[in-house]
Amino acid sequence: MKKLGLLLVMMLVAASLLTACGKDKEEGKKTTGEDKATPKTEYTVAMVTDLGGIDDKSFNQSAWEGLQLYGKENSLEKGGKGYDYLQSASDADYSTNLNQLAKNGFKLVYGIGFLLADAVKEVAAQNPNTNFAIVDSVVEGKNVASLTFAEHEGSFLVGVVAAMKTKTKRVGFVGGMELDLIKKFQAGFEAGVKHIDPTIKIDVTYTGDFVDAAKGTAAANALYKANCDVIYHAAGNSGNGVFTEAKNLKEADPTREIWVIGVDKDQAAEGLLKDGKTNVTLTSMMKRVDVAVKTVADAGKDGKFEGGKVYEFNLKNDGVGIAPTQDNLTPDILAKVKEVTEQIKSGALKVPDKLQ
Repeated sequence: MKKLGLLLVMMLVAASLLTACGKDKEEGKKTTGEDKATPKTEYTVAMVTDLGGIDDKSFNQSAWEGLQLYGKENSLEKGGKGYDYLQSASDADYSTNLNQLAKNGFKLVYGIGFLLADAVKEVAAQNPNTNFAIVDSVVEGKNVASLTFAEHEGSFLVGVVAAMKTKTKRVGFVGGMELDLIKKFQAGFEAGVKHIDPTIKIDVTYTGDFVDAAKGTAAANALYKANCDVIYHAAGNSGNGVFTEAKNLKEADPTREIWVIGVDKDQAAEGLLKDGKTNVTLTSMMKRVDVAVKTVADAGKDGKFEGGKVYEFNLKNDGVGIAPTQDNLTPDILAKVKEVTEQIKSGALKVPDKLQ
């Protein structure tokens, strides 16, 4: 009996020790998980603008809006530990700004616009541990993603709109610098116009830059004097001058039918006259730089950044299209836009990306 009693005592002691060890392990896990959590590393992002700046009401502004949305959704603050931008006053600033953001520790740095392509290529090679992305160009590099757009597809749609809206049977196109990229806008626009009516005359002029709004005003003045009643611009900040001229002419003669087609983002606000009611913006060709910027940032945050990948944003993935503000578009125009959109998406209608 004594031996049996001793055995029972030893078993009880062993059970107590095992229970205590189990509790210690559980408490240890709990302490490690809650009190000593490893700090989360945020995926910080930043961008370098081209010469237009973030308030250009166009390309750079759209990119910045995408970056801001990414920051908001991920509870990041503007600044060195969240999301930020550096504005370029001249092309000499591109490399300096890109390098500065990389050295500041941003995980992903964007070059906004094809003008930054060479700088992105150079700086990305110097900073292999930083992810980079270039908008509107293709840069080879293991740590560089390239974001491209089917501008010709979206421009085809607004060409259809212009052709169906013109009363004078004469429309205009104002480009910035005469480069292959801007000629994609022109090619799509001209094809869209001709798709509706091959007899419509299309006048084309280039301002020579993307910054000087006064040059856009002068270009628009010449086209409107030539009897164009619809002008599509792809001229960045210079294009704001097209709106200025159209509004001035409309205010001088409220009965005149005169329109502007905006670019990159919904530019309805740019066409609003002083009366707060009349608007000379017919529509805008949406180029969703905001969506593209956020898409790549989200991929990077999820550990899925793909260096060397070329993204294309087109009609199929809603990377381009016409603006949601459609107050000046009639039901028959909207129906035709929907029809050709589906034809382009299906491949039944091929849109040229070069001038014919």
